[in-house]
Amino acid sequence: MSLGQGAYRYEVVEGWEQLPSGWSHGDVAGVATDSQDRVYVFNRSDHPLIVYERDGRFLGSWGEGVFTRPHGITITADDIVYCADDSDHTVRKFTTDGKLLQTLGTPNQPSDTGYQRDAPANLTTITHGGGPVNRPTRLSVAPSGELYVSDGYGNARVHRFTASGEYLQSWGEPGSGPGEFQLPHSVWAHSDGRVFVCDRENDRIQIFSPSGEFLEAWTNVQRPADLYIDADQRVYVGELAWEEGPNGLTGRPWPETRVAKVSVRDIDGNVLSSWGGPDPCAWGNLSSPHGIWVDSHGDIYVAEVTHTALSRYGRYRPTCHSLQKFVHQ
Repeated sequence: MSLGQGAYRYEVVEGWEQLPSGWSHGDVAGVATDSQDRVYVFNRSDHPLIVYERDGRFLGSWGEGVFTRPHGITITADDIVYCADDSDHTVRKFTTDGKLLQTLGTPNQPSDTGYQRDAPANLTTITHGGGPVNRPTRLSVAPSGELYVSDGYGNARVHRFTASGEYLQSWGEPGSGPGEFQLPHSVWAHSDGRVFVCDRENDRIQIFSPSGEFLEAWTNVQRPADLYIDADQRVYVGELAWEEGPNGLTGRPWPETRVAKVSVRDIDGNVLSSWGGPDPCAWGNLSSPHGIWVDSHGDIYVAEVTHTALSRYGRYRPTCHSLQKFVHQ
């Protein structure tokens, strides 16, 4: 089955990964590849970082006992792995075999933002932007080596650090105006220095200068969860579903139901290709495209927090996928 349109058509590879017997991914929060196109699956199971060869052969796992709630993963060109753990309020830096190099944030010590995790519509309890960090979602490395962290479920800011991890600045406040956020869910520091932020519950991607000045926003997106920009200036976005009725995070009602999808765009945000369908568990359709990455061959990997996304609506099935590979045709 061919998915997408024009020059950006893909074939889903069903059952691509070869998990050991008795293992499962659980919800897959993020996925990334290293310089050899090995695939790192950051997931909420007993084995939080599972590694595969490009052809799906299982290589091993690491991170057992380290993470409380995996969220976003980034692997740099020199094979440094950054993992955001939103429940213990850290972003950790590793080698590709799991050696811990550095920790940003203090484990189990969120910054002060007013956030009340267990309150209804808990994003509305954030009264002000705070420092690093409160439930961070992802890290990205700029061409300068500087680090940007999107932060996150318990904050409404992006934090900027030096290449060595020294804190420089933050920007953002709760809200829907320019430079404000309702769940900055991912960040990408582009090769030209601009910083792209998935402002998920505001249904937009905001773009900033390296020091946080607002430049523009793409509003033709639907709950963007993650993005990836390749060397040819193509932008890949995982877009979450709407379910008609109230949004549990913000209280804002969704006027209709819309399916989750993946979109491929040009660097100005124009859609070149997209796909997604009404059955979220069918191969090629999406349940919750929470993380997205593209390897050196142009193949797309999509991480899905399937159980979390579908269970609240009674739509989860044990056969639903939580990781898909789309091969560029």
